[in-house]
Amino acid sequence: MQIAMLVYDRFTALDVVGPYEILSRLPDARVDFVAEQAGPVRTDTGFLALTADKALDEVPRPDIVVVSGGPGTMDQLKNPALLDWLRAADATTTWTTSVCSGSLLLAAAGLLQGRRATSHWVALDLLKEFGAEPTGERVVTDGKYVTAAGVSSGIDMALTLSGRIAGDEHAQAVQLLTEYDPQPPYDAGSPQKAPAHLVEEFRAGSRFSLT
Repeated sequence: MQIAMLVYDRFTALDVVGPYEILSRLPDARVDFVAEQAGPVRTDTGFLALTADKALDEVPRPDIVVVSGGPGTMDQLKNPALLDWLRAADATTTWTTSVCSGSLLLAAAGLLQGRRATSHWVALDLLKEFGAEPTGERVVTDGKYVTAAGVSSGIDMALTLSGRIAGDEHAQAVQLLTEYDPQPPYDAGSPQKAPAHLVEEFRAGSRFSLT
């Protein structure tokens, strides 16, 4: 089972590292980090680089695609190399997935037309521009498409997918071994719960805009 994890300049590290920790434990899984060109790819902070061992054209038929999100998403929405690869890979995938604003790339490639999907809350409404139906859910499954909301929800998406592929007990075992038992010190992880001034501040400063 080949899992292709797509990265690009200024992606968010946890968007792929979180799902990687879960999905790499699937039976017979092989994980490849892929980018338009092989080599180091910088995350959104600039402090960390992840090595893409393979270029897109070296991974034409993955079984699973995981598309990361991050501030760099907007620069990729009209990148023909990336969008063409997503369309071609999707033609034969068993599962096509995304984390955070990565769903915008799936939508821009025409893969979420008429489908329910989610994204980071500051980018959620942009899904409409590409014909998708945005929802505020943390993980959304519509056919073979599984989209996750912002950053940390990629772990939930990967556990959901693991359960579908390898069964509930396998997913539970991975959750136990990774000790994924969230008990955050604050209850501000969604715009519905966070202080209103923080929500407005981040909305106003968001880079996720098509204009």
